[in-house]
Amino acid sequence: MRRSDRAVIEESKIDEIIRKCACCRVGFYDEGKVYIVPLSFGYSEENGRKVFYFHSAKEGRKIELIKSSPHVGFEMDTGYELRVGDKACNYSAAYQSVIGNGKITFVEVESGKQNALQEIMYHNTGKRDWDFTQTMLDSVYVFKLVVDSLSCKERI
Repeated sequence: MRRSDRAVIEESKIDEIIRKCACCRVGFYDEGKVYIVPLSFGYSEENGRKVFYFHSAKEGRKIELIKSSPHVGFEMDTGYELRVGDKACNYSAAYQSVIGNGKITFVEVESGKQNALQEIMYHNTGKRDWDFTQTMLDSVYVFKLVVDSLSCKERI
């Protein structure tokens, strides 16, 4: 990271920033190009590693890319605020961001799918204990991104 003075290294602060983000953008490698998808997400830790959960329809480009290459990049940010200056070069911005890499895989086990969907709903609504019918579970793919590396920075 070029600006080490903006680095966030405290795990509790990183978790706080992640929990404030509304969207996780996942970047897939697709035949020489990068395909970036904004996704709503859930978040937890498993075995000391950060894990993001997602869901989607059972077909489409994203699903094919997960099947062909599970290694992805991701980005999320929050708190953007333009800081006005008296000259063009004096403008700046406040922000908090998280960028990283990891491996994305499908969650196949029904209890794992339910847990992942609970995390997604909790992140987006602040509520737990949602009911998911078998029809709901069967209608979506659930996948998780296990983080290999990440960096977090802020300018507030």
